[in-house]
Order: sequence, then structure tokens, then C-alpha cells
Amino acid sequence: MPSVDLADETFVVADPRRVADVVADRAQWARWWPELELTVFQDRGEKGIRWTTTGALVGSCEIWVEPWGDGAIVHYYLRADPTRRGSASRARALSHRQRIMATRRWAVRTRASMNTLKDVLEGGRQPGHPRVPARA
Repeated sequence: MPSVDLADETFVVADPRRVADVVADRAQWARWWPELELTVFQDRGEKGIRWTTTGALVGSCEIWVEPWGDGAIVHYYLRADPTRRGSASRARALSHRQRIMATRRWAVRTRASMNTLKDVLEGGRQPGHPRVPARA
């Protein structure tokens, strides 16, 4: 079982295709997870992307975009182990406390990234109102 095992979701009031386009933008990955090197192993188009991770963590990561109502649920999964100092691919063993702290650190970072995604895509929408149509 990986040391960091996260599953989370965020509802975004935006066209699911727009959400998938932002998720597919490689520049976003570096903003969301600057310590990770992501390699796509399954591009699911409008349904999201699955990656292998190296860098600070070695394992896998996934964003699944599920159309829902007038938006999309963005499901996020991260299953990985911290790497040994100086290695981008060798996992290191952690104590129980270290696993809890590593999971919390990555959960907070990823939640902030997904909230940024939500803010960008919902820009200008008033809470409780339908999504703002995409500009041509």
C-alpha cells in the first residue's frame, strides 16, 4: 500500500470539456504539482488523464472528469510513495506518523490546486447561479 493514498473530488460549474482541456494542459501540471514529474500513461480525452509520477513522489496520479448537472465532478487520485533524497524514482520507507504527515501535505496542496481550477473555470459566476457561457 502506498504511503500517500488520496482520493478527493471537487464540483466545478463549467462545461466538462473545458475542465478536461485545462486538465490536459501540461503547463497546469507544473503549477499544481511543481515537485512532481508526470508522464501520461492514459489520456482519456474528455474523461481525464492518468499519470505515473516521479520526483518527490513515485507512483500514480489520476484526474477523472465526470459530467454532472451543469458542470463536472473532478475526481482526483494520488497513490505514491515519497522518494529517497537525491532520487526521482526510489521510494523510501516512512513511519506511520510520517505517512500521515505526507498524506496531509499532499492533500492540502492538491485541494488548493483543485480550488484554483474551480476559481478559474467558474470566474464571474455568482454562487447559486448557472454557469457562465464560454466566450467565443
